[in-house]
Amino acid sequence: RRMKRSGLCQVKLAFPLPGFVLASDEATGYGPVFEEQPVDTIYPEESPEAKITMNCRARANPPATYKWMLNNIEIDLNEKGSHYSLVGGNLVISNPSKNNHVGKYSCLATNMYGTIISREASVQFGYLDLFSSEERSSVRIKEGQGAVLLCAPPPHYPAELSFRWILNEFPTFIPLDKRRFISQLTGNLYISKVDSSDKGNYSCIASSPSISKSVFSNYIPLEPQAERTNRKYPADLRVKFPDTTALVGQNITLECFALGNPVPEIRWKKVDGQLPPNHEVRMAGAQLHLYNVQFEDGGTYKCEAMNSKGKDNHNARVSVEDLRVIQFGLFSELGFGHESVINVCTPAVNTYSTQFVMNIPYCHCTACAPTFEHNPVKRVLAARNGRVVIECRPKAAPKPTFSWNGSPDGSLEILNVTRADEGRYTCFAENDRGKANSTGSLLVTDSTKITLPPSNADVKVGENAWMECAASHDPSLDITFIWSLDSRVIDLHKESQHYERTPNGSSNGALLIKNAQLKHAGRYTCTAQTPVDNITASAHLVVRGPPGAPGGVRMINKTDKSVTLQWSRGADNHSPISKYTIQYRDQFSKDVWKNATTSPADVEGNTETATVVDLFPWTEYEFRVIATNTLGTGDPSSPSPKDKTLDSVPVVAPSGVGGGGGASRELTITWTPVEPQYYYGPNFGYIVAFKPREENQWKRVAVADPQAKRYVHKDSNIRPLTEFQVKVKAFNGKGEGPYSLTAVIYSAQDAPSEAPLIVDCRALSATVATVSWIPLAQSNIDGYQVKYWRNHEDSEGGAQRVMVSSRENHTKLEGLKPDSPYFIEIRGYNSAGFGMASKHYQIHTKKPPPSRAPRIISKKLKGQSVNIAWEHVEPLANESSIDGYRVSTFQHFYFISERKVSISYLPLPADGNYVVEVRAHTEGGDATNYLRLGGFVRNCFLLGEAVMIFWTGLSLLECDGQSQAFMEIHLIWSGSTL
Repeated sequence: RRMKRSGLCQVKLAFPLPGFVLASDEATGYGPVFEEQPVDTIYPEESPEAKITMNCRARANPPATYKWMLNNIEIDLNEKGSHYSLVGGNLVISNPSKNNHVGKYSCLATNMYGTIISREASVQFGYLDLFSSEERSSVRIKEGQGAVLLCAPPPHYPAELSFRWILNEFPTFIPLDKRRFISQLTGNLYISKVDSSDKGNYSCIASSPSISKSVFSNYIPLEPQAERTNRKYPADLRVKFPDTTALVGQNITLECFALGNPVPEIRWKKVDGQLPPNHEVRMAGAQLHLYNVQFEDGGTYKCEAMNSKGKDNHNARVSVEDLRVIQFGLFSELGFGHESVINVCTPAVNTYSTQFVMNIPYCHCTACAPTFEHNPVKRVLAARNGRVVIECRPKAAPKPTFSWNGSPDGSLEILNVTRADEGRYTCFAENDRGKANSTGSLLVTDSTKITLPPSNADVKVGENAWMECAASHDPSLDITFIWSLDSRVIDLHKESQHYERTPNGSSNGALLIKNAQLKHAGRYTCTAQTPVDNITASAHLVVRGPPGAPGGVRMINKTDKSVTLQWSRGADNHSPISKYTIQYRDQFSKDVWKNATTSPADVEGNTETATVVDLFPWTEYEFRVIATNTLGTGDPSSPSPKDKTLDSVPVVAPSGVGGGGGASRELTITWTPVEPQYYYGPNFGYIVAFKPREENQWKRVAVADPQAKRYVHKDSNIRPLTEFQVKVKAFNGKGEGPYSLTAVIYSAQDAPSEAPLIVDCRALSATVATVSWIPLAQSNIDGYQVKYWRNHEDSEGGAQRVMVSSRENHTKLEGLKPDSPYFIEIRGYNSAGFGMASKHYQIHTKKPPPSRAPRIISKKLKGQSVNIAWEHVEPLANESSIDGYRVSTFQHFYFISERKVSISYLPLPADGNYVVEVRAHTEGGDATNYLRLGGFVRNCFLLGEAVMIFWTGLSLLECDGQSQAFMEIHLIWSGSTL
């Protein structure tokens, strides 16, 4: 079969290609044709599914067999311990590892008609590490100024991340508006104008869409500083999109954002045309999004930021290329056992991929007339005395011949350009299919020259330095000055703390270096640049300052109390080193560095070795060295490797030696342990020595625990309260140290050997009981323990205890349960322990008093007394019977017998408040609920003569022991209230 003849190409197949069936009848058999090919795969390192599957499936008759290649080497599926297996045509990688399975995979499908190779597909391992755990420093910004919070994302793969920020707590995300912007390239948060509402703790969230993982940074505190006046600042672009290259059909996002007060407006333009119709402005103007870019969308794009104080702008190019551009060549006609021959277009390779591309929307022609439709000859600018190339690149096939007034090449080069070269230039292109031409123009400008180059400078740290740079240039062109330090371009926005320059457009590009630091020294190059040409001039800046950090600090010799150090000198930073200071920290001081004592005491600046003395034996140290010159003290060196001094015999004895007491027939010896820095060696412990006062021979015992602080010697032959002399010293693997001071202690006394005899135990009420006993005759009694518990309910395990001095032989037990049986026992005790217990003594507490208060029957006031009567209270079955009633005032107390329920002529106070209480009395105690009567009496004086006005306001109330009521009476006299 023949394909239709096309105006683009006509070629014949020389070998089978994927996607084309060669046979006219499937029954006769055909070679493999891919239906599914492997794709690039990113495997998350933390994936719970421990396998990767690479797909491959081909249609073939007879069916195809499959092989796989890794980095163009065939995979041995039968190798012992292999992680690879074949499922159909698919390759399964079990328990994949980054070291063994990263690479490019391709699938081979084979049958009797031939073999086809799939596209290459990569396997990579994706990861997103945690943010650094280092604490983020606070950011303090004056209100009205702009702020940039750095995200500093952690190591990750692949490169694509998305970023969000939270304020104070998750999920409070920072809203994005004209004032706030998050760059999706760096993750940084930009606030154009800070105000008080921005105060808080900020955290950057980095998310990897490829592995579905997000991580949070440590919080960054932002602290706006109040300003008296609301200062204004011009627009200052801090986010600038770079030159960008994209493929046809891709989407592009360009970013621009500015700081300033008022908040700047962002506008977008295409310098060499209109913005494409497929564009969208997002994020309140901070992003320009281009959809499905085409060749014509390429060009120079510009963003402008402006506010009432000024404006800033930025230009960069967008280039559009096509991954799928292919060439065609003719293949010789070849039969495959039958007469099926087809015409196809065949792949080629470009800089973006080595894959065969079959789904192609268009092709370069193999036969077409020249056309300048997509690439006309352009207008070109050139500097006088310079070089210029005017390009001529039409689309044509076969390759055309060119002429520029007779020039045979496709591009026209002009050297040593002069004004006479200005004008219009036409390129003619012709081949066997036709001819075309295109005309452009050449404009010659004045060349740029540096009129005031920078000069070498020499400053001290903290001083300012000027680098001059002025240039002449063609007045029709804009000029820009670019400064670089040791070939690195200086970002004047990011490094504005130390660099300042006159704005672009001026012919003076002088650079001010503020508060110069050592890192600012080097070769400064000024580049004066116009759209046509550029020129450079350089000068050196010397910054003199404190010395750099010494290096390579190490111990070369050590004893028990000294080490010898060696180091290499650091940079003197153009001022000779005068001395070195050595510092140390040990295992006990943690992060505190202290100045070391050295021999000699002063370490001169021309030496690189010194001995540190007065160290502790068997202690782990690390050292650092700091250099000093006339301009100051530099940074310390990195610490030396940790190492221990040699061990030595202890010299410090335990302190606070004492003891005594303890259990019967024991001698308890105590001391304060030695601090670890005084161990002086391994296998540290204590020697405890003791002897009775009258003996000469010391008994020694070793205690191996360095933290021990007591030793108990048990001996059944020790008499109670025997006087002993004791002393303690330290030892380690090197030997024994000195003894402590000798202390005098006494062995333990015996515990009481007799049991007290209880002579009386009685319940006084429902909740109180008393117990008394005969004191023990022994002299070593410190006191008595009275233990009591309710029978059955508490059991002895829940007993309560009261400790009584040896000077007492009785006590009161309170808080008992009413109407309950109790057991009581007593035993003596001393420092040696408790003696024998007495026999158990049983009591039964009284029933509780009535819970109901008396109720008033009558009350009658007579002069300064009151008569009251109440109703008798009848106790319940579980309450004590009433013996009588207690009647009380503030001044008096009366007891009324059981059947009497009134009291007459109860005297009241002459003046002031009064309260009368009536409560029932039983053997179980006084009732808690009672009757209360209250009132108020006041004396008044009128017209200079004492006239006593007696008035009693009575209120009667049954009370629960907490409530009370009073009445205040005011005298109305001649319209006045007293």
